[in-house]
Amino acid sequence: MSSNSKETTVVGSGRVPKKIYEAELLRLQTELVVMQEWVRDTGSRVVLLFEGRDAAGKGGAIKRLTEYLNPRVARVVALPAPTTRERGQWYFQRYIDHLPTTGELLLFDRSWYNRAGVEKVMDFCTPEEYHRFLAQAPIFERLLVEDGILLRKYWFSVSDEEQERRFRARSEDRMRNWKLSPMDLESVSRWEDYSRAKDEMFVHTDTAEAPWYVIEAEDKRRARLNMIAHVLSTVPYTNTERAATTFPARPASNGYVRPPRELFHAVPDHAATLKQ
Repeated sequence: MSSNSKETTVVGSGRVPKKIYEAELLRLQTELVVMQEWVRDTGSRVVLLFEGRDAAGKGGAIKRLTEYLNPRVARVVALPAPTTRERGQWYFQRYIDHLPTTGELLLFDRSWYNRAGVEKVMDFCTPEEYHRFLAQAPIFERLLVEDGILLRKYWFSVSDEEQERRFRARSEDRMRNWKLSPMDLESVSRWEDYSRAKDEMFVHTDTAEAPWYVIEAEDKRRARLNMIAHVLSTVPYTNTERAATTFPARPASNGYVRPPRELFHAVPDHAATLKQ
C-alpha cells in the first residue's frame, strides 16, 4: 500500500450549508474550465476513475465536475456489461479503446475495478481471473502513467446506514427509483463481502504510481467539493490566454423574406398556460 493511503486527513462533520456549497462549487467549476483549456492546449491526457459503494454519490460528483466542460474535451464512460466477444478479450482491452487521446479528459464511471468488486463478490469471474487482475492492474496503470497519462483514482466511501437510507429514498421517489437495481439491493446483504473485496483491492492496487484517494461521502456536498478541489490540486494546469473574440460585421439584407410562420408546425405554447 502506498504512503499516500496512510496520510491522515481531517474530514469535517455535518452538512456543508447550501449557500457556502453553491458558491464554492461555482468557483471550483470555473477553475475546471481553466484546467480544461490547459488540457486541450497542451495536449495532456487525464483519466479520472470513480469507484466506491453503491449510492455513494459518484454519479452526482461526475455531473458537477463536467457541468460546464466541453463534452468534446471531457468525456464520461460508463460501460455496460461485457458482450460475449468482449468476455473473450484480454480483460483490459475494452477499456483501452476508451482511453483519451491528446487534449482529452476522460472520466470512468466505474472502471476495470469491476473485476475486483462486483465480479469478485458476485462470482461473475473465476478465482484465477480475479487474481490475474490483481497482478496485472498495477502493471497496466504503471504503463499508462509512464506514457504520460495523468491518472487519478477516487473511492467514494459511505456507511451502511447512509447507503440504506439513500436506497430507501430512491425507492420512494418516482424520479429516481429507476436508479435502484437488484444489484444495489444485493449490496446491502453483502456489505461485508464488498468491504473485504475493497480492502484486498487496495492492498494490491494502491501504488506509488497510481494511489487510491478516498472520499468520505456521508455528505454529498462535502464529497463533491473535496473531490473537485483535489483534482485541481493534483493536475499541474496553468491559466492559458485565450484570444479575444472578434465578431464579424452583419451584412446588409439582400432581400431575403422569411416564409409565414403559419406554414410550419409550431410547438404549442405550453408556457402560456401556466399561472403567473
